Amino acid sequence: MKKTGTALLIVDIINKMDFEGAEDLLAETRPILTPLVELKHICKSYDIPVIYVNDNFGLWQENVDQIVEECRGGLGDPFVQALHPQQDDYFIIKPKHSGFFGTQLDILLKHLDVSRLIITGITTDMCILFTANDAYMREYEIWVPQDCTAAETTEAKNHALEILHTTLSIDCSDSTTVSFD
Repeated sequence: MKKTGTALLIVDIINKMDFEGAEDLLAETRPILTPLVELKHICKSYDIPVIYVNDNFGLWQENVDQIVEECRGGLGDPFVQALHPQQDDYFIIKPKHSGFFGTQLDILLKHLDVSRLIITGITTDMCILFTANDAYMREYEIWVPQDCTAAETTEAKNHALEILHTTLSIDCSDSTTVSFD
């Protein structure tokens, strides 16, 4: 993958996980923490922009600090601590499942001259799937590293990855296969 024109999307990882099924999602999300932290570190070392695309949790003021603070102390706190947005990261707040719906994501990507997306985070069978589909419709090149996404069940994750791979021809190989050289 070329580093120029690439961006890393981290979807909904800043999350308080206070909903039905959160315990299951948390259990499925724990294994992606280390690969996701490592992938973010690799991307930052290559000056690849990191863009958090996150639910608003009813905080319509679109304040990053408020959303992060809202998610601290909940079940998702280990992810908030490990993947807290850095000063040079971007943060897009989304009202629905897709990172593109009702947001300025596409405008930001064009401003950054991005044509390739690495889409990571939760949930593979909802927000990752819908964001990847919308990116596909906008003709972005897409990689969804399967070891950097999670859903409430392994079956739901695998089903979504199958759709992404077979229907949209998206690469879903592990993050360990990344090479920007």
